[in-house]
Amino acid sequence: MHEKTNLTRTKTPPKMENDQCAPETLPLSKRAQKRLVKQKHQEEKKAARKAAEKERRRLDLERRRREWEAELAAAPDEGERTRLVESRRAVRRERVEKRAGEREARIGRLRAAAGGGGQRIAVDLDFAGLMTPAELSSLAQQIMYCYSVNGRCASPVHLWLTGCYGDIEAQLKKVPGFDKWIIERENRPYIEALQDEKANMVYLTADAETVVDELDPKKIYIIGGLVDRNRWKGITMKKATDQGIQSARLPITTYLKMSSSQVLTVNQVFEILLKFLETKDWKTAFFKVIPPRKISESEEVAAVAADDEGDGKEDGEDEEGDIGEREEADIGGDGEKGEVGDDDEGDVGDVGDEIERKRQRTEQSIDA
Repeated sequence: MHEKTNLTRTKTPPKMENDQCAPETLPLSKRAQKRLVKQKHQEEKKAARKAAEKERRRLDLERRRREWEAELAAAPDEGERTRLVESRRAVRRERVEKRAGEREARIGRLRAAAGGGGQRIAVDLDFAGLMTPAELSSLAQQIMYCYSVNGRCASPVHLWLTGCYGDIEAQLKKVPGFDKWIIERENRPYIEALQDEKANMVYLTADAETVVDELDPKKIYIIGGLVDRNRWKGITMKKATDQGIQSARLPITTYLKMSSSQVLTVNQVFEILLKFLETKDWKTAFFKVIPPRKISESEEVAAVAADDEGDGKEDGEDEEGDIGEREEADIGGDGEKGEVGDDDEGDVGDVGDEIERKRQRTEQSIDA
């Protein structure tokens, strides 16, 4: 049995004469109650999947350790055992050097983008006061994912985080290597930090009438950093209107039919923009990024039939979960467990490598 969910909501009260607020609690509608129950079930399933994956990794590590110990024990003499140990150490050194080279290349691409060579995209973090601690944590993981996939792109964008202060800044500082990220980080809101670029600002919101056809390299595209479970509908559109800046929406309905809301997570919108910059094809970008559960079944079947690659994708729920966990290193060359991150300098790119490994495992399970 699931624990009973608190099915009440607090309505924002009017100001009293003495400027004090009188709280007013109203019962949730049946639809809202069902949504809360569904959300709770999804969180429980997500936690169970994470626990199962953690156990799978632990068992796999133990299996590899036993195999290595058995291989050493089967060596006919000390000379052969030494050869096995040295061979394993050489493989490990090669892997470390390869990762170091990839990291340097990633840093070079990000610096080039930040130096003016990349499309400018800003994540508006000025909504932190409207979110719960759990939602702030979720948003921080989504931003970490954005930075990771940006670093893996052949042509990354110039990423800005505006309104980065207070609770959301504290959450982001918990991310390993955040202080070393190659991004523009501003405590001020974008309307102040980029005031000279107001004419070039475009707020991406599902409520806009204007549709984005192409990404203009002169424009700054703004993504609302808000995880609100549909509590604050229309808030980004209202903000853009009140500030007198342009607004636009992605051409989702032109290329596919969503099975639910068109509202996507921050990292999904960000990755769609990256995919479009890479492919110049909105349809490809949407089907590569949007989770299948959000796409109408008929649309998904048509996409799979047209896609020879059979690319698999995890549900969006998992995109913001597990991405901060690192897989334990291989068994060390001397028969002991190797330390995690011998070549780690806090670069979140290593977390990105784990995301990619997770995605590949999902594709293999789908193909099977």
